[in-house]
Amino acid sequence: MIEVVGVRADGPDEAARRLLADAEVVLGGERHLAMARALGVGAELIAWPSPMRPALPGLMASVADRRVVVLASGDPMVSGIGSTLVRLLGPDAVRIHPAASSLALARAEMRWPEETCDFVSLVGRDVNRLRRHLAPGNRVIALSGGAGTPAAIAELLRAEGFGATRMTVLADLGAPEQARYDGLAADWPYDTVPALNVLCLDVAVSAGASPVGLSLAPGLPDEDFENDGQLTKRDVRASALAHLRPCPGELLWDVGAGAGSVGIEWSRLDRRNRTIAVERDPERAARIRRNADRLGVPELQVVQADAASGLGDLPTPDAVFIGGGATTAVIEACWHALRTGGRLVAHTVTLETEQAIIDAWQRHGGDLTRLSVETSQPIGRFTGWKPARPVVQWSATKHPPTAEEIV
Repeated sequence: MIEVVGVRADGPDEAARRLLADAEVVLGGERHLAMARALGVGAELIAWPSPMRPALPGLMASVADRRVVVLASGDPMVSGIGSTLVRLLGPDAVRIHPAASSLALARAEMRWPEETCDFVSLVGRDVNRLRRHLAPGNRVIALSGGAGTPAAIAELLRAEGFGATRMTVLADLGAPEQARYDGLAADWPYDTVPALNVLCLDVAVSAGASPVGLSLAPGLPDEDFENDGQLTKRDVRASALAHLRPCPGELLWDVGAGAGSVGIEWSRLDRRNRTIAVERDPERAARIRRNADRLGVPELQVVQADAASGLGDLPTPDAVFIGGGATTAVIEACWHALRTGGRLVAHTVTLETEQAIIDAWQRHGGDLTRLSVETSQPIGRFTGWKPARPVVQWSATKHPPTAEEIV
């Protein structure tokens, strides 16, 4: 049993000290190992390797027959080593001893009830993750990546029209040297703060600014996406997402992704959602990456490959959207890869791919829908309707095969 002990900034409590006294090996970061040394712990002290993830399985295997204590900050299951070890070793091999998390301490310091704020971890992660949470009046508590993270966040907020956001940095929470830094993003005065810090944001839009990606509802404005015209437009995109029916933690393949709009909105709906965007054109693949970063889902994976040949090594999807290149071969490859109970949505505006989609509908069932959207446009001094190209949409759920089909 691996004992994972959460430690406050002021050091281990009595229960943690008893575990340390009985340990043969103590694993942790240098700060936590220094605490163990100061207590006179006699166990072997091993610092985490860098980079950690590739070396972690071998390290844990090397100490498997010894009494091991892992030291972590606060609650080890809040973006911590506890979560990593449970995934690696399984829940029956790990016991968690949490202390008050920095998230809980920050909420107490700010007097922010849990239900009134979002949480995001920027520890070892792209700061663009924060963007998904930026909306006027929203409160965000972010685990900081280091001493320079608040200044980087202030720069991001200014650039995106959120300069009026009030920022509070809480450093060394729970320690005698705990400190607080306050200011506005527009004129944040601190280039660096103590490395162990939590960032609290009361989000506000600057006067006259028009930030992108303010809503999590499907159908962001088309202009929120950098594109070359290869874009699933907002009304049709909202319909696609409604038929894809995203659930938390699911994986989407966005095939022939274009600007990546469907996959990006899928990922924005829940922080656990994942997207693999498949796009053969290198310029469009780079554009998808920029759109994903700017709209707060930097973890979105972009695969530059032809849809007909680039799907074989990808993990099994819970849903598939085919926005471009819906040939019979691509449709069947996606349908074969889709898990039972998964959903597939395909769009087309050409007669050739329309026939492929109709054939797939006849083989696999589902629904065919023809979407026609018209928008008002000036006609001289008057206004009229301008129709967009109609889109044929096929949506289907992959059901288990019948007894006749198995035979």
